[in-house]
Amino acid sequence: MKQLTVRGIEDGLHKALKHEAKRKGVSINSYVLSLLKDTIGFINPNGQKKQVFSDLDHLAGTWSREEADEFDRALKEQRQIDGGLW
Repeated sequence: MKQLTVRGIEDGLHKALKHEAKRKGVSINSYVLSLLKDTIGFINPNGQKKQVFSDLDHLAGTWSREEADEFDRALKEQRQIDGGLW
């Protein structure tokens, strides 16, 4: 494997990368590699493009009970059928 040195990383950018890597439970190196691969649409050694998901798994378990209840109330309001429109 090759190595790459990136120069000129500002303190704020380094801090943000370090924070996100810690939040995801990975090393800064692994996090930066994943960013690079995602950004350029990395093709794996089998010639297949890496599958990218756009789901909301990263949000699972992050809401408080109050936030979840508020969301459920908003959904319930949106799911009401307006009889005058039908």
